[in-house]
Amino acid sequence: MLPRELRDDVYLLYLVFRTLDDLVDDGDPQAAARIEAVEGWCADGITDSRETGLLDDLATRHPLPRDAVRDFCAGMRDDLAGAAVSTEAQLDRYCYRVAGTVGVVMAEVLGMSDREAALPAAAALGMAMQRTNIVRDIDEDLANGRTYLARETIVRCGCTLEPGCREALVRDQIARADALYERGVAGVPLLLGGRRAIASAAAMYREILRQIEREGYGARPGRAVVPRRRKLLVAARARPG
Repeated sequence: MLPRELRDDVYLLYLVFRTLDDLVDDGDPQAAARIEAVEGWCADGITDSRETGLLDDLATRHPLPRDAVRDFCAGMRDDLAGAAVSTEAQLDRYCYRVAGTVGVVMAEVLGMSDREAALPAAAALGMAMQRTNIVRDIDEDLANGRTYLARETIVRCGCTLEPGCREALVRDQIARADALYERGVAGVPLLLGGRRAIASAAAMYREILRQIEREGYGARPGRAVVPRRRKLLVAARARPG
């Protein structure tokens, strides 16, 4: 759904972010050095890795915000350190770093009619998607020895993270994600390109929350998966404003 003239550049941008994220998630020994290389590019324009080469090339065609890319790297370092999340404010900061920044950079590539309004919305949409990941992947993260949910919210909801015991917590997190989707989707009409693609992506990702609700708010273990047919239907119905 992306405009043909932007499709390859969006793919290359995604490749940069996805590669760093996968290196961190996989515990690759090169992860820290590859992140440091991108931080060097942000600071001094140094190009000494595949990712920095791609960013340098993209920057000849698009105004890449280096502060956002640097913040993404900070999020990757949070993951490397296994930083604990105590408060919702800390979780919001983490979600901005690892996903809100992607929305910001993507908005710059797609172009905007009103940067002041569009950039916060783009960040909110990325954060909404990350919060969706977190509430969807509770069991998977626990199996890997991690939880990204704020300790203060777990305590306030009086829940455990075990299936069947976390409905109040999951409801709380879904509400927070939905609020971010509302802010994010409101900014889609401000994009100069790719509005339909972004609206469809947001709708499909948001449908994961509805699937979690249909399955009883974490009543059973495992990841909620939206059936392909429903996903396509939701994407077809999405409107960019």
